[in-house]
Amino acid sequence: MKKDDCALVLGGYVNGYSIIQELYEKKIEEIVLFGYSRELASYSNKVKKFVLIDKTPENLYREIEELHKEYRKIIIFPTDDLQLENLHIIYSEIHSFCFLPFNYENLTTCLDKYIQYSYCEKLGVPYPKTVLLQKKEDMENIETIQFPILLKPSKREDLKRKVFRNREIDNPEDLEEIKKEIEGYLESGIKFLASEVIPGNGSCIYAYIGYRDQKGKILNEWTGKKLSQYPDNFGVFSAASNEGSEEVLLQGRLLLNGMNIKGIAQPEFKYDARDKKYKLMEINLRSMMWHRVGNLSGVNLHYSQYLDALGEKVNPQVQMKNKIIHFLYLKHEIRNLIMQKRYVRTFLKNIIESDKTYFAVYDRKDIKPFLKDSMDMLKEATRKLL
Repeated sequence: MKKDDCALVLGGYVNGYSIIQELYEKKIEEIVLFGYSRELASYSNKVKKFVLIDKTPENLYREIEELHKEYRKIIIFPTDDLQLENLHIIYSEIHSFCFLPFNYENLTTCLDKYIQYSYCEKLGVPYPKTVLLQKKEDMENIETIQFPILLKPSKREDLKRKVFRNREIDNPEDLEEIKKEIEGYLESGIKFLASEVIPGNGSCIYAYIGYRDQKGKILNEWTGKKLSQYPDNFGVFSAASNEGSEEVLLQGRLLLNGMNIKGIAQPEFKYDARDKKYKLMEINLRSMMWHRVGNLSGVNLHYSQYLDALGEKVNPQVQMKNKIIHFLYLKHEIRNLIMQKRYVRTFLKNIIESDKTYFAVYDRKDIKPFLKDSMDMLKEATRKLL
């Protein structure tokens, strides 16, 4: 006999595990995890079942169909862009029994960072000076931007093929060194954005995170900021907090509504001290690594999605701002300690200068994911030392 519904989390890294934690805390026990490998969340005692999948839409479709034999409705929580693209491909086959947290009509265009910047232009949201590189001849347009520049694919390509996620280029000489490499990527069909680098380190990154339902209403939202990144100022989350400005909130809402984005989305901004504006870096259309900050400060976006998928009432939540919450991923913080000079002060500040500090992955009632992550970190450190 089929059960009513389950939460299907795609991806078992920090973001996937944080989704599992939030749902389980809300007494949702039918949680299934699909992953490309035995990542840390697959060791959690909060998961009913773990299924190993590959990165093809065909395999994802087969495994979802198999899961449908057990559950009438499947509520899906993606954690990377490739999963979104694969779900979009198989949408027509699964949407009758799956809740898919995106706008089918515009998902693929909204994943394109150049399209995101074009909406900034229409909506009056600040963004870095940027040029689009589609062919070799476009490389000349980089000269219109002052060095240093940040080069990144217009869509996440590193999950599908070997290409960098982003790269800072400090001067024309550095650009000349990688010119042939970039031209090769362009010939293979990968488009790039070349943008001005906004001064400031990882602590200048702010985010708006909201859940917008299929009718176009934002049901819950929160803001936060990164305290540090790994491995550098253009890396991923290492530490974050629940701090955020009203301007970030308003710009985030404007983008979700103006672009007709549905599901969980995260416009990320960098504060530019030169003109005192928050400029869009990118919009993530799924849960990112530090979204547990919202949960820890009183806003449960994934539970909001779960209730909305079942047609139940979603109560508006007000984010706690009178106390400072810090959220650290210890693996990245330790790597920063090893790789960055004079990082000790930042590390201690991230831990101490808060009303409450939480560590990603650590849960004393579900310790295996933390142990798995710690062992991976020790193995990596040993390899580097050897």
